[in-house]
Amino acid sequence: MAGPDSSAAALNRSAALASIAVAVLLLGMKAWAAWSTGSTAMLGSLADTGLDLIASIATLAGVWVAAQPDDHHHRFGHGKAEAIAAMFQVVLISISALGLAARALQQLIAGGRTEAAQDGIIVSAIAMGATLALLAWQRHVIRRTNSLAISTDHVHYQSDLLLNLAVIAALSLDQWLGFSGADPLFGLAIAGWLAWGAWGASQEAIEQLMDREWPEEKKHRFIEVLARHPELRGVHDLRTRTAGNRDFVQFHVWVDGNMTVAAAHDVMDQIEAKILAEFPGIEILIHPDPEGHVDKGLAARPELTAQDIVEAG
Repeated sequence: MAGPDSSAAALNRSAALASIAVAVLLLGMKAWAAWSTGSTAMLGSLADTGLDLIASIATLAGVWVAAQPDDHHHRFGHGKAEAIAAMFQVVLISISALGLAARALQQLIAGGRTEAAQDGIIVSAIAMGATLALLAWQRHVIRRTNSLAISTDHVHYQSDLLLNLAVIAALSLDQWLGFSGADPLFGLAIAGWLAWGAWGASQEAIEQLMDREWPEEKKHRFIEVLARHPELRGVHDLRTRTAGNRDFVQFHVWVDGNMTVAAAHDVMDQIEAKILAEFPGIEILIHPDPEGHVDKGLAARPELTAQDIVEAG
């Protein structure tokens, strides 16, 4: 019987394959439109779609590797493959933005007009429809799996909606309203938007690669779960991180110093069960200590005290 991890992996693969299918469709259409219109904005849209295809393939590879079970060389799993795939996308988006900006500046200096605006507008409208359908499916997958690679891909395709609108506006202004500088100016705007998106998408990937702690509200909810167990006398040295869609947590707990090893083990099992009920799939490491004991080199300030547990109960 397939478990939650295999279900999440299948959803992530489906989103990555959908991205590839949409990118292949739009790549052919936009190549024809860029050739027929001579538009820098459409060329930028074409370049972005080409990178979408490469990035989607990288996303598929990332979610496939991340879904692989733990092995002898990767005891914590392969979740960071998603962050690596996301960073690969960021690099591609950045290259696309630089190339497009250079092309737009060249056209702005040299002048030139676009042609066959209606062809580019029709292609852009079809692209928006396909992108909206893809984004809807990606949102569904992200809600179910919290995949970083799919989230980064989602951000990129969100920018495609504005990009296609910009192409429509540029062609309309250039051909029908006589504003000859519209196309390269919109091309520059698209390049800036891509660069901004690359910067934003890189932040979460870097945080995962650097093992950043969970957000405060998530840590607070975790501590609230711990506070429900009356056998605990305190919690300290709480450490958290996330890799792909998998969470890791480790912490020290204070228990009655007279408790036997077997009794302490039973308490740890009960705590793990309560945590897993609230945080399914989380990887947990608990170190029991006699009440008041803090190992040398660890934080002395507890995240949860006996008084907190009494008040929570």
